[in-house]
Amino acid sequence: MKVLISGATGFIGRHLVSRLQEHNHELVIWARSDSKARKLFGDSVTVVTDLEQIDSGEQIDGIINLAGEGIVDKRWNVERKQEILNSRIETTEALMDLIKRLERNPDVLISGSAIGYYGCRSDDVQLDERGKVVDDFSHQLCKNWELAALKAQAFGVRVCLIRTGIVLGEGGALSKMLPAFRLGLGGPIARGTQWMSWIHIDDQVEIISMMLAQQQYAGAYNLTAPGAVTNDEFTRELASALSRPAWFRVPAAMLELLMGDGSELLIKGQRVHPERLLKSGYKFAFPDLPSALHQVLEPTERD
Repeated sequence: MKVLISGATGFIGRHLVSRLQEHNHELVIWARSDSKARKLFGDSVTVVTDLEQIDSGEQIDGIINLAGEGIVDKRWNVERKQEILNSRIETTEALMDLIKRLERNPDVLISGSAIGYYGCRSDDVQLDERGKVVDDFSHQLCKNWELAALKAQAFGVRVCLIRTGIVLGEGGALSKMLPAFRLGLGGPIARGTQWMSWIHIDDQVEIISMMLAQQQYAGAYNLTAPGAVTNDEFTRELASALSRPAWFRVPAAMLELLMGDGSELLIKGQRVHPERLLKSGYKFAFPDLPSALHQVLEPTERD
């Protein structure tokens, strides 16, 4: 398949490109920086910095949309929230414009979303894809992102919405946690009772690759492992994997000061269950947290 990818230079995108190349897909990377994309992928991919560079007669079989401003890169205020929203909606709308002018419609659009769709929560409710939402900024962000992507259905495009949890792998969210934990300075966040729904990067890219090729996948899917844990449990497992203590609890007030409204992403959480993936027969390579952390950390810890 010839596949167009936005957000390919990010953490998930880099791993996904490698996996799709293993399956011999022809890749077109839509990136803001040609030089960054070339540095990462060389001449093994086609790079465009503007979708107008894609001719309307070109055959694009699938689109994977992962682009968007970082969620926790900067302190949240009104302006930052708007940037986060605009980056996702505008990118998705640009892809809709491309689909409209292509002479042959893509077969599939796989569009990013997040478990923030269910809102930032303090409860223990296990959420499948039909789970009740908390109507906060996180929900509105993901809801509008998904609605923008679903417009592709009007052109006969199969749409998969991937509600992704915390992705564990070399890089990504875990790389921000490791320095403190390696020094023995890690610990639970606030009360530690908030749920953390996660997925190993290998499962993440395998599921996306599977959705690209298999027609039965459509609609919203929770991309999380079946073994969601509380923040306390996650902290204990990570500290244990590193053979370090984890005594330093991070106060909620400190996060609120540093992150503004974005602190809710860490102080609260979601207990998400991959109901539709499990019913489809997908077998997670890393269904539990200890096995996932061991695979990610063992090579670096041995070195």
